[in-house]
Amino acid sequence: MTEAINPKETTRATAFNLWMKAPNPMVTFFKTFDVTNLIKMSRRWELKFNMLLDYCIGKAASGIKEFFVLPVGGGIRDCLEEHGEVHAKLIKFDNIAVNTIVKNKTGEVSSCDILFTDNLEKFNSEYLNYTDQVAETCQDRDLSSDCMVIGTSAIIDTELDGAVGMNSGIFNNPFIIWGRYRKRFFYRGRFNRYTLALSFQFHHTQMDGAHAGKFLANLEREIDALK
Repeated sequence: MTEAINPKETTRATAFNLWMKAPNPMVTFFKTFDVTNLIKMSRRWELKFNMLLDYCIGKAASGIKEFFVLPVGGGIRDCLEEHGEVHAKLIKFDNIAVNTIVKNKTGEVSSCDILFTDNLEKFNSEYLNYTDQVAETCQDRDLSSDCMVIGTSAIIDTELDGAVGMNSGIFNNPFIIWGRYRKRFFYRGRFNRYTLALSFQFHHTQMDGAHAGKFLANLEREIDALK
């Protein structure tokens, strides 16, 4: 279920007035994670690394209420509308989905949204089913009408130190980008670790830096706690 809500009746009222009119309201944080636990789980249980990370992302976000309210509109074209008003709104969602980019059978990429559930077995089953379906049909799976979608992009051909997405005013959703994980002989006092640099982009109307920081802290805990 989704509904348009009055920004003035939310905790994001001030942020809405400030940032929906901004030419670039997107903020990007960079953080390096120790993903050794995900590597071990992936190998032990023959689970895909990106699926496990997507699951942890969904679980980390689901505990933060700001992720369920998305600013829509407010781009440059909206600002140029009649009377100079910003045609934007806040949409409240009941569910979160995690998006993944799929290489399809033509060698191009398609987009696949996976509804988040905290049942890892179910999430994995739907991840495998729908990514295979999208790869075969070359048709995007879009849940954005019913879910607040967290975008992701895994650039597995190279290691990345960071990446910044675009701000178009069309896609205001949170967006996470990562590259290939690194093997470290020694990291933060521990031997034989795997690390992953990740960038997290968010719309300042949706959340403040403190909320984004809480999400990244949650994500770190979920990665370490997954069993």
